Amino acid sequence: EVSLNAQLLMRGAFIDKLMAGVYTLLPLGFMVVKKIENIIRQEINTVGGQEMFMPTLQPKENWQKTGRWESLDVLFKTMLGQDKEVALGPTHEEVVSPLAKRFISSYKDLPFALYHIQNKFRNEKRAKSGILRTREFIMKDLYSFHVSQDDLDKYYDQVLESYKKIFKRVGIGNETFVTYASGGTFSKYSHEFQTLTDAGEDMIYICDKCKVAINKEILEDQKHKCPQCGNEQLREEKAVEVGNIFKLGTKFSDPFGLSFKDETGQEKPLIMGCYGIGLQRLLGTIVEVCHDEKGIVWPENVAPFKVHLIELSKDNEGAKKQAEQLYNELVEAQVEVLYDDRVVMAGEKFADADLIGCPFRIVVSAKTLQEDKFELKKRDEKESRLVSKEELMSLVAG
Repeated sequence: EVSLNAQLLMRGAFIDKLMAGVYTLLPLGFMVVKKIENIIRQEINTVGGQEMFMPTLQPKENWQKTGRWESLDVLFKTMLGQDKEVALGPTHEEVVSPLAKRFISSYKDLPFALYHIQNKFRNEKRAKSGILRTREFIMKDLYSFHVSQDDLDKYYDQVLESYKKIFKRVGIGNETFVTYASGGTFSKYSHEFQTLTDAGEDMIYICDKCKVAINKEILEDQKHKCPQCGNEQLREEKAVEVGNIFKLGTKFSDPFGLSFKDETGQEKPLIMGCYGIGLQRLLGTIVEVCHDEKGIVWPENVAPFKVHLIELSKDNEGAKKQAEQLYNELVEAQVEVLYDDRVVMAGEKFADADLIGCPFRIVVSAKTLQEDKFELKKRDEKESRLVSKEELMSLVAG
């Protein structure tokens, strides 16, 4: 592996590579992804998203209606039996649009928003950058349905703000910029959320006055100016896209006849928006941003455990007993704790703790037992210190 995210995540036993572009989430990695997922779920629920779960297998006919069966070059295609061709879903517009048609008839049914968090498949010609660009991945898809462009615009802005909260909560808010991108058919712009990292494949141009960015593809259209304030002093940076939001208009409503009756009884096409976040890509991006020379430095909200407890008893039954007692007290206080009681050298335990990157490291040894203290070190600090149990509990269980 040449990418830092894959190197650290594999060394720390968060992921395992099955083949190019396909990774297993091991227990530590699955814990982190679940925490990311719950943060996303909380914020999307706040803007009225209703969670469901759509199928991976999708009928060819739906993709033919939108013209993407032939035009989407990353589409995995497979056979059901000998005569029926289906797609492995890379996205779900071709599923959610006919689904919505079954339940919408009147303007009184609108607006509403549906989302799911599910495996996606894309036949990437060059899977690379560790888990930043893979062929199988988990993604949150949100789709919204509206009676008008104005209603979509208002909801779109709500989702944009919720995305800012998500990236702040997972620990990369300061490095992530709302980035103007080409909008396609129905709006002047779409928006990407780009996180600054040397591992990024994208080039963005940041306006330090507005704290927004433009991606490379629309820079010429903007005449190298900020779309918000007209600033021409834009800073070029490498970044990775961690989320995107689009105003779809009627692009997917029209092929499926997705419409509603307005107040006068007139049939009108539904206006749609879509909003995506890739969870493994977000996991890898956090690692690219939050690390040092020793390993990962997890933001507390997404760390697999809050505390890494290391026992250095060397046959000292008192120290061993104290470590086990502390472990039980932390668990009882609902602190997530990884307890390392392996019979290996202290240096190996410390190195593994730095690599795994939990926010707090606690060491129990014959020395700490003698002083009736515990050695506490924050992962993002260089020095450890001895603290009483009361201080320890207030810091990690508060």
